[in-house]
Amino acid sequence: MPTPWAFTLSRQISAVSPVYLNKTINSFVSNGKLQEARKLFDQSPHLTNIVSWNSLIKGYFKNKNIQHAEYLFDKMPQRDVVSWNTMLSGYRNANNPDKVYRCFLDMNRCGDVRSNELTFSVAISSFLNLDFKHLIPQLHGLVICLGLSLNVYVGSALMRGYVDLDDYVGLVRVFDEILDKDVTPWNVLILGYMKFGCTSEAQRAFDMMPRRSFFTWSTLINGYIENKKVNEARVVFDKMCEKDVVSWTAMIRGYVKDGDFMKGLELFKLMSNSGARPNHFTFSTVLDACAGYSAVLVGNQVHACILKSGFPLDVVLLTSLVDMYAKCGDIEVAFCIFESITVRNLVAWNSIIGGYARHGLAERAMQEFERMLKSGIRPDEITFINLVYACGHGGLVEEGERIFNSMVTEYGLKAEMEHYACMVDLYGRAGQLEKAEKLIDGMPFKPDVVVWGALLGACGLHSCLELGEIAANGIYTLEHAHPAVYSVLSKIYGDKGVRGDITGLDKLMKKWRATKQKASSWIESPSSIN
Repeated sequence: MPTPWAFTLSRQISAVSPVYLNKTINSFVSNGKLQEARKLFDQSPHLTNIVSWNSLIKGYFKNKNIQHAEYLFDKMPQRDVVSWNTMLSGYRNANNPDKVYRCFLDMNRCGDVRSNELTFSVAISSFLNLDFKHLIPQLHGLVICLGLSLNVYVGSALMRGYVDLDDYVGLVRVFDEILDKDVTPWNVLILGYMKFGCTSEAQRAFDMMPRRSFFTWSTLINGYIENKKVNEARVVFDKMCEKDVVSWTAMIRGYVKDGDFMKGLELFKLMSNSGARPNHFTFSTVLDACAGYSAVLVGNQVHACILKSGFPLDVVLLTSLVDMYAKCGDIEVAFCIFESITVRNLVAWNSIIGGYARHGLAERAMQEFERMLKSGIRPDEITFINLVYACGHGGLVEEGERIFNSMVTEYGLKAEMEHYACMVDLYGRAGQLEKAEKLIDGMPFKPDVVVWGALLGACGLHSCLELGEIAANGIYTLEHAHPAVYSVLSKIYGDKGVRGDITGLDKLMKKWRATKQKASSWIESPSSIN
């Protein structure tokens, strides 16, 4: 039974007009009162029109009630382009490209309505980064055949599609076809140029833009970072008159990604002094810098800043703290923080397992792995890298072999180069060099420097000259000037008492143009970030 006020309102509406009914239904839908909107709709069948149906369908999609939206759409006595676009947008927002595709086909087959620019904008944006992206050129052709103008929305969506298709020519062609180029097409053009490695063209497009947004600056900065041009990114960053949290975080992340953790921490200090307020991503990135630099004192200060800021400690931030403390040597604090995570995801479990692995606590790593399985989390490739690494440092050869084999047999994961490197290290530490050599010979791909380096390190540990020279030669074929080759081989020669061969080694190193590894040390600066 409808409530008295709803019944009264329905009678009032019936006495006025369909326009007032539509306005009231729209108001209910906008305020989340979908049941009230549906009651009025059902009580006033003689006043409802296409606008009423479209509004209610949109409301159902907004409330993620796709079945009710589809039911209403199927019952519609008449549909217009807005009806079809509402369905397309609803399916897109529900991340269902298959239904977008089918709905788009039905729309064009019915012949009652003609697709407009919004239709194509929604359809194209639904097919990006998916198996449907091969439709992008076909949709582009339809736009041209129908004589539709490439507005900012359709053009930008097409440009993104061509970027995903790795079609440089298509990207530039669509950009040239757009008549009214707003900021968005320029942003996509810069993004595309950067993806194709055309940094000069991206910079030129940036310089030609009539106006720029924060997103434009961040796109250019991120593009340089992705192309491993951190210094160029910093030049652009320094030219920004106003910097938002996204640009600060992007630049800090660039230094962290480049392995220059100190510069990342220094930039965070500048950000703090500028008055800019960090967000979750900023803190997470800075904690990664602390972990990479083993800067536990700075990490403690960042932890304190997070607590003072009042940010909710979600799984992402807590996992970053776990990783930071584990890599900085305080595994017990890392474990305490891990235990405080109420809903743990795979990344969190990998962080604590990897932390125990790095500390040589193989048994603890295995215990956490068992807890993870009991919690219903399925391991991934990183989990097994951590486990095999832990077994290698804990001397658990048989357990390491079992873990390595189970990755394929029980979980259907493919062993990658890192897994083989960890297994070679495991065998090498245990002195089982023949198994290590046999594993390398049976790899489905050619070993890289890390695999040969693991074998060379094992040969140095156990003074195995024959395999050591094989490993050194393997490294040389991939990286001529690797500094570890000289130090390890000279140690093996010395252990074997063949001092005369060291002269020959020097000649060999000169031939390979390798250098002796220089000793170095570091000390953490206790300077405050506040």
